[in-house]
Amino acid sequence: MTDEATALVALGEHALHVDGDLAGARCQFTKAYELAEREDDPRLMALAAVGLGGLWVHEHRTAADAASVEAHQRAALRALDPRSPLALRMRTRLAAEADYRAVRSDTILPLVREARDADDPVALSEALSLAHHCLLGPQDAELRLRLAEELLRVGSRTGRPSDVAMGLLWRTVDLFLLGDPHAERSLAELTDSAAAARNAAVSFARTGMRVMLDIRAGRLDDAEKLAHECAAQGRTTGDADYLGWYGAQLVAIRWYQGRVGELVDVLGDIVNSPTLSATDNAFVAGLAVASASAGDTRTARGALARLRGPGLDALPRSSTWLCALNGAVEAASLLADTDIAAEAYELLLPHARLPVMASLAAADFGSTHHALGVASLTLGEADRAVAHFRTALEHNTALAHWPAAVLSRHRLAQALASRGESWAAETERATAVHEASSLGMTLPTAGRRVLVCTRSGRRWRLELGDHATTVDDSVGLRYLATLVANPDVEIAAIDLVDGPTPDTRTTQPLLDDVALRQYRQRLRELRDDIAEAEAAHREVRAAQLRADADWLADELRAATGLGGKPRRFTDNPERARIAVGKAIRRALDRVAAADPLLGEHLRSRVQTGMRCSYQP
Repeated sequence: MTDEATALVALGEHALHVDGDLAGARCQFTKAYELAEREDDPRLMALAAVGLGGLWVHEHRTAADAASVEAHQRAALRALDPRSPLALRMRTRLAAEADYRAVRSDTILPLVREARDADDPVALSEALSLAHHCLLGPQDAELRLRLAEELLRVGSRTGRPSDVAMGLLWRTVDLFLLGDPHAERSLAELTDSAAAARNAAVSFARTGMRVMLDIRAGRLDDAEKLAHECAAQGRTTGDADYLGWYGAQLVAIRWYQGRVGELVDVLGDIVNSPTLSATDNAFVAGLAVASASAGDTRTARGALARLRGPGLDALPRSSTWLCALNGAVEAASLLADTDIAAEAYELLLPHARLPVMASLAAADFGSTHHALGVASLTLGEADRAVAHFRTALEHNTALAHWPAAVLSRHRLAQALASRGESWAAETERATAVHEASSLGMTLPTAGRRVLVCTRSGRRWRLELGDHATTVDDSVGLRYLATLVANPDVEIAAIDLVDGPTPDTRTTQPLLDDVALRQYRQRLRELRDDIAEAEAAHREVRAAQLRADADWLADELRAATGLGGKPRRFTDNPERARIAVGKAIRRALDRVAAADPLLGEHLRSRVQTGMRCSYQP
């Protein structure tokens, strides 16, 4: 029977360390452990118990399976000489599992040092790889990369193909998570590795990164097909992450397609799946975003409250932590939740330079600066939002993440409009619409809760999702209707008073028709020059051109009114500001009396002053 157990251990090790067949290896090691336990062979028990852990940490997801494997490992450890390399490997595995669940590295890192001192390449390779898996939060990016580089050196001495393959894989993952420009070179080396190509578990992870790159390139239909193949690979090899990765990839694809609201039911199932990693909270955030996008604010607020718990700062800093906060920011934007936006902003700020990646680079949601910009917009910090979105646009362009770059430009337009730069905003918005069309994207305007105002005789009907009410006509309601019909556009108070019809005021234009034509032609030329400079990665030149375009747009905005018509000199702007403000406030009181939710919506999104706007 000992010979049979020995043979089963050998089969399990070949399945694990050569083929990367996680499910097959578990089957062999389970049988080997049972035979070795029956024969009371501590060494074979320990080899089988170590093998049961697999290549990754937390391979056994259900509580019952994890407890059973841990019991086998502790029983085997008690029978070993505590000073033996096999005992060190067992202690390392147990420490890694405990640290991973607690999202820490306090126990595993000292064991890495102990393995170095023991000068046992197998023990050290396992310790380095397991420790790496416990350090997937953004705060440990540089340390992870050092461990991966060391694993590459040590792995060549073990005689096990999986150690070299894991070293190459971890290094590639680390470079992608850092947003390193040479990450794809490392992926090419991983692809060319014979050891990695034969290892099904590593191949699954490599396919996941290929899905991510298709998403970045804007090949969203191709990405979805490959995501299906990736999930099938993971399921076949026995990797419990196949469902989570597929879910993250589908969320990214639907997000950039403008269809994330379709995933409410799918995400509701994934959130409660027992195979989901114990440290993964990103799908709760995804459910909040999808529900809010679909107009189901009750489910969205419930998911956001579940995610927040005692505070966002209590969320485990796992491999999906950035995704969870990114989702929290997007949901907070859709729900106008300034508390969540402010809390997430402070947590994300130290990691602004990183891309928002899911797990082992299985999906990419673009620069963290984009999330910081969205949070800033929600908080009414337009200047800060503009700075973040411009940086996000640069970072996403450098990553060749074209869908994310389009969304950053789209949001930049909203931020510029919020601070009164209407022409600059329209320039960015037009470019974003053109680029989105070329990628087959739908910009997420439909996800915003936009009010609809319809006049019927002397009554106005106001609709927002499931809420609707009617209010008597008034001057203030007409002003509100004009703002609502032009979301994100600032309109001068005096234009609201006068509309498009000139009055008897002084009729001398601020700019004559010739000057207006020349300014607009020059602005079009600047837009083309900016696009060329960005395409050539001449960021300094692009910034100079943007400054010129912004100045010119400001001049045109000051010189024109509704419909781009020349604005006339007037002595009445202050009177218009006061009159429009009072009329709108009276109208808001009427709306709130008829429907408090609609009143709250408008009060938080309508801005009055010299220039007025409705910001959904």
